[in-house]
Amino acid sequence: MEQPLRILLVDDETLLLDSLEIILSLSQNMSVIGKAHDGQQALSVLKERTADLALVDLNMEGMGGIELIHQIKTIYPSMKVLVLTTFYDENNIQRAIANGADGYILKDSGRESMLQAIEQIMHGQSVLDQKVLQTLSKLMASKGTSTIPVTTAPTTVAKEELSQSSPLLMDLTKREREICSMLAEGYSNSQISKFLYLSEGTVKNYMTSIYDKTNIHDRVSLVVYLRELFHSQ
Repeated sequence: MEQPLRILLVDDETLLLDSLEIILSLSQNMSVIGKAHDGQQALSVLKERTADLALVDLNMEGMGGIELIHQIKTIYPSMKVLVLTTFYDENNIQRAIANGADGYILKDSGRESMLQAIEQIMHGQSVLDQKVLQTLSKLMASKGTSTIPVTTAPTTVAKEELSQSSPLLMDLTKREREICSMLAEGYSNSQISKFLYLSEGTVKNYMTSIYDKTNIHDRVSLVVYLRELFHSQ
């Protein structure tokens, strides 16, 4: 039997910590190894116990979430960090991602979205809440840039075909454009593979090709660019 995913919870609200522990404990493949009310407590826990992922709030007394993310990524580079917060302003999003957050979701996302985000992050994907992605899209549009140093977003329905009007996409094959249309809607590699009847390895190979051809080398920058392209049609 596989070892359960070891999760550290960090939030200054005791009731929320207890609720999260109950929710995660109901999943057979997840185990809460500790709870902390601020960044310093979290680092103390990590000195004693190993975690695979930290679920981190941003605004806390003492050491806040941004500094904690930086410390975790410096001391434990292989550890994943998922931001779980009520704030999705440009400053918090940019700072969290710049310091290495692997995902950013909101507390009102719901239980299933949180569990899905954890699973996706542990499978090497990064996750952004839809509201967070919209904030990044507005930021990109206001700055007139198509590159934001971040990485992915789950959502629902795929487009049929991507327009070739952008010079960045002219070299893509029909299959690559099809995958781009799904990326624009936030599909994960796993969802794309199931929808297109491809192996995840094949999807990863297509992704590598798309990154090379567009010269956009992180997932969310590509997703935001593709969403803007769709909305401009």
